Amino acid sequence: MTCSSCSSHVEKAVSKLSGVKSVSVNLLQNSMTVEYDEAAVGEADIIKTVTDAGYGALPADSKSAKSQGQAGSTGAAANPAAAEAEQMKTRLIWSIIFLIPLMYIAMGSMLGLPLPSFLSGLENAIAFGMAQFLLTLSIAYLNRQYFIIGFKSLMKRAPVMETLIAIGTSAAIIYGIYAIVQMGYGLAVQDFALVERYHMDIYFEAAGMILTLVAAGKYLESRSKGKTSEAITRLLDLTPKTAWIEKDGIEAEIPVSDVAVGDVLIVKTGSSVPVDGKIIEGSAAIDESAITGESIPVEKTAGDSVTGATVSRSGFIKMTAVRVGEDTTLSQIIRLVEEASASKAPISKLADRVSAVFVPIAISIAILATAVWLLLGYPLNFALSFGITVLVISCPCALGLATPTAIMVGTGKGAENGILFRNAESIETAHKASVVILDKTGTVTVGKPSVTGIYPADGVTPEELMTYAVSVEKLSEHPLANAIVEKAAAMNLLPVQAADFKQTAGHGIEASVSGERVLAGNAKMMAVKGIDILSDSVSSVSDEIAKSGQTPLYFAKNNQLLGIISIADVIKPTSRRAVAEFKSMGADVILLTGDNERTANAIARQLGIDHVIAGVLPEGKEEVVRKQQEKGKKVAMIGDGINDAPALARADVGIAIGAGTDVAIESADIVLMKSDLMDAVTAFKLSRATIRNVKQNLFWAFFYNILGIPLAAGLFYPFFGWRLSPMFAAAAMSLSSLFVVTNALRLRFFKPKFSTEALSEKPDK
Repeated sequence: MTCSSCSSHVEKAVSKLSGVKSVSVNLLQNSMTVEYDEAAVGEADIIKTVTDAGYGALPADSKSAKSQGQAGSTGAAANPAAAEAEQMKTRLIWSIIFLIPLMYIAMGSMLGLPLPSFLSGLENAIAFGMAQFLLTLSIAYLNRQYFIIGFKSLMKRAPVMETLIAIGTSAAIIYGIYAIVQMGYGLAVQDFALVERYHMDIYFEAAGMILTLVAAGKYLESRSKGKTSEAITRLLDLTPKTAWIEKDGIEAEIPVSDVAVGDVLIVKTGSSVPVDGKIIEGSAAIDESAITGESIPVEKTAGDSVTGATVSRSGFIKMTAVRVGEDTTLSQIIRLVEEASASKAPISKLADRVSAVFVPIAISIAILATAVWLLLGYPLNFALSFGITVLVISCPCALGLATPTAIMVGTGKGAENGILFRNAESIETAHKASVVILDKTGTVTVGKPSVTGIYPADGVTPEELMTYAVSVEKLSEHPLANAIVEKAAAMNLLPVQAADFKQTAGHGIEASVSGERVLAGNAKMMAVKGIDILSDSVSSVSDEIAKSGQTPLYFAKNNQLLGIISIADVIKPTSRRAVAEFKSMGADVILLTGDNERTANAIARQLGIDHVIAGVLPEGKEEVVRKQQEKGKKVAMIGDGINDAPALARADVGIAIGAGTDVAIESADIVLMKSDLMDAVTAFKLSRATIRNVKQNLFWAFFYNILGIPLAAGLFYPFFGWRLSPMFAAAAMSLSSLFVVTNALRLRFFKPKFSTEALSEKPDK
């Protein structure tokens, strides 16, 4: 396939089959996805239909298909566009080899260059014409695909880009043959005036030049198309080829494809993690930049999860394989990027519709132009040149490439930044969002409790308070207890042995520490135990803690207050800036949470969010999204992809933040591999840049044809003497396609520009 009219032709042909529910053809990846009823139609029927349409097809999972560019068992893959470019290069080189003598023979005498004696002079007119004919025939044979596809589609009343080239060049060749016949007749009857008239107007060089220029354009285009899918190729190249397995105490290197769930694998310094798994022994600094884009290695120890294709920068680990083959995170990322590239944005349907009617219109204009110039009394060769020029310059290649090239580069650029678009529609819709709904826990906040303040009572040091606190809390499994244990570890404080542990539901815990009874709990527990929490200097702190949405934990020793430790799910460093960015883009930001209203309002104040909806259950979040949509708003929902799944699915654009779980990937339109809200902002900016690029491409493709066709048809010739030769039309057509692809490739240099200044990493408490 060479243009969108080709892919549309294949789509139409396959969609007419009984039992086919949907079909989508990807021009850039040379692939087709078909959903069909196996009881009504089979693979063989679909392949036959594609073949009858003038193309070829193979099942994507067949050995033949793999050999033609699909990922093999080792994970390596060839780029289909790169293979196409290599084929086009060979065709172009041979076309040029034949074109050079063709142009020398046809145009040499005009430039005063000598011709061989058997080709010069009117008496050798037949040899002169036949030499050009044979050279043109060689070029036509090299580029025979245009004729095969062009005339096949014309017979089926579904003309495509190749039809225009086939008709135009065939007309030039047929006219050249007619000229040779006329020269032969002139020589036979000694009418040298007739011979001279056709001697310099054979048009074989125009046909040869058109085919060569089209081949040149297609070669440059295929090279550029190869660059648009570089992101997928790079992702495929990340796939580890081998893994070290330990079985019965023996280490062995095996292909990654042979790794099974449960296998014990070894990863040494400098090696890639072969599959997704869990560390069972050792520790390592893992570089996760390939998956998350985060450049700083993450320390991993026993019990931590590791992702396939990440790299161990230091250390040694043994791991158990948890997800292998197509279930690994990298495989899912590759699948998402490929699906997004293969899907069609709604805006691309405009180009498809235009291409479908444009080719028949172009053929009609070419016939009309030829007929008009003949009726005006001009000779056949003069009138025919206008018709051929219209056919050549009308090829809607640029129009067909406008959308898919930009979408593919955009999705690839997103993948490089840890942003995965599930389909092309999500790229188009993201930048239109007028309402951004944010989940609280795990989205704008870290998602786990942390100690935010230590307030010792009179006569007590912070270290003393924390030592007693960690000594009792380490016996508890409560999430708040974990926050205190982590804080104590950060302060290098060791817990004291505690005994006689007791827990009271809804109040707190107590235990004996060095023979002294230590209590840890809420204000209710202190009241029940008769401990005065109002007379101490820290009494005023408790109100401030509660107002700011944090949880105060009271600690007492032998019925005397030790102090208060405040705990909260802290806001991520970049969340405040992300909210400011959404606002600067004109979006209303809503904080949606199942938490209590007091905490939600406190978080919203710190983030600068004006609208808060609190105390909402997961099923209620979906209703909130729906109500916004009923107001005519385009809604983007950003959540962690688990309890937010219904709302993510309902939203116009669902964005799952954090390394995606299966639920996130299935329910969201966009998956962010890092837990950073700024990546959602980047996704919006990338969406805007991609669609702007598509619109630029469509504008130039339309503008080019609007200007080119009247000029080619000779509309300006009577007034200004402007006339476009078929050869220049072929060059212009090729350059227009190259321009569109090159413009799309500018997206590879995309870097988001943020309008707000960097804000404090620690929002005011």
